[in-house]
Amino acid sequence: MNHSSSRIDPQDCLVLFADLQSGIAELTKTVTLDRLRKGVLGLAKIARLFEMPVIVTGIRGQDGGDALMIPQIAEGAGPYEILHRSTCDSFLNAEIASRAKASGRRTLLISGVATELAVQLAALSGAEQDFRVFVVVDACGGMSERTEQAALQRIGQAGGSTVSVMTLAGEIAGDFRDARARQAVAILYEMAG
Repeated sequence: MNHSSSRIDPQDCLVLFADLQSGIAELTKTVTLDRLRKGVLGLAKIARLFEMPVIVTGIRGQDGGDALMIPQIAEGAGPYEILHRSTCDSFLNAEIASRAKASGRRTLLISGVATELAVQLAALSGAEQDFRVFVVVDACGGMSERTEQAALQRIGQAGGSTVSVMTLAGEIAGDFRDARARQAVAILYEMAG
């Protein structure tokens, strides 16, 4: 990969929030639930600030009801529609796959629980469909350090990368004299706290 293509262009980004819902988010073992919520909020704010399309997906409850997503997604990104799926891999859902493709964006930022399932499988499929895939590590939660590392290694072998919310905010902020850049830096400081 050459130097220029390793950079993240906010105008080419699409954000996928997968399974950040009640009953699943609480299963995270590799990051505290509070840190996960903070990471998701930071990523959602960046998505809104830089006008990145957002896809939110979850699994219906055992009663068939809608997934109840953590509030930080709406708090940061604004109103959204939940796309329910019946597979671990978001890209096996035709509506999700077609929305991702129709966005015209080629850089996929993924946040979710569990890193080993909803994140990894979407990352692998996204890479196969020629998306540049970035797992936003502080907006993801895994089941164990060992299994999460295995997932991230596999994603890396498929051509994906990792990034943090803090790095993302700093990288795409632009000139600090710009109001939007100052807002991005504020998100960076929120993540550092």
